Amino acid sequence: MASPSFDNQGFYGQQGQYATPSPYGAVAYDAGGFAAQKPMTMGGESKGTFLRGKRRRMNVQPMFLSILLPWATFSMLFAVLSFQVHYEAPVLCMSLVAAGLVVVVLAGVLACSASGRWFANAEHEPTWLIFIFLSMLVAFLSAYVLGNANYGANMQKYYNMRNLNNYTGVSPARMRGQQLMDAGVIEFAAGTKLDISKSSGFKNNNVYCVAPITFGDVPLATYDFWAVGTNCCSGNQANFHCENFNNPHANGGLRLMSDGDRAFYRLAVQQAEATYNIKAIHPLFFEWALEPAAEVEGWKQAGRSEYLVSVLSYLVFQTFLVVVSAMAFAKMGFN
Repeated sequence: MASPSFDNQGFYGQQGQYATPSPYGAVAYDAGGFAAQKPMTMGGESKGTFLRGKRRRMNVQPMFLSILLPWATFSMLFAVLSFQVHYEAPVLCMSLVAAGLVVVVLAGVLACSASGRWFANAEHEPTWLIFIFLSMLVAFLSAYVLGNANYGANMQKYYNMRNLNNYTGVSPARMRGQQLMDAGVIEFAAGTKLDISKSSGFKNNNVYCVAPITFGDVPLATYDFWAVGTNCCSGNQANFHCENFNNPHANGGLRLMSDGDRAFYRLAVQQAEATYNIKAIHPLFFEWALEPAAEVEGWKQAGRSEYLVSVLSYLVFQTFLVVVSAMAFAKMGFN
């Protein structure tokens, strides 16, 4: 009686029925970084990977990139828009912003094209590459808005004042506006005050209010130093009540840097000249302040603090999004 054949055709001549198995414990991975499994079949039809019980190991590397890349996009773009590059080299700043946008667009092209399939499987299930693209887009837009807001609210004013000179002990009775054309921060001499009785206002949608900065009670030959503010007087009588107007310790000024408002304040001064029969040969405009130098330094600290808080907060936010997305992917069959 002939013995059963154990050649390469398998038991009883059936080709490959008992072919050599893979080594015990070996796991094969597909191009998306997931453990490959043979699809389950029911009635000859292949079951999709989203059916219950069909789970695969999730790759940690794309999760890490999903945190790092959007956060790096936000941090770098926020810094470019907030700080010195924006002020001293605006063309370079906008070029860097455009380069960041190109990177985001390239990530989107990769996520939506066939070249991104190494990051996804053939069934087009949710992929981390698409998630990275969407996260980078949100990071880009958020950094653009918040970075410009931080620059306008804090850093631009700081850089403007830093480019001008600081003066202390200035007496409005002895100094003239032509002598302090480059003044950014002024601390006036003791005894300097606002003369509210000679204040005025010019209305053009907003009310542009001015009050002369004087020394003592002696009339001045020319009133060249003026405290200014918007919508803090009636415009038809001497009732200037802008910031620090009644603070007896305020004796400093921050130079007005808004070119758009300067012309309206000049018209308000001309009204005061005509109304009170005074002269203002070369008026300079200031925001009346308690400690102007400390206020300028506060803008710098506020800008830096806002940047650090925003960057750390975005890292927490992005990590939260990745964790939530990973849990959602796991429910859909990724594990």
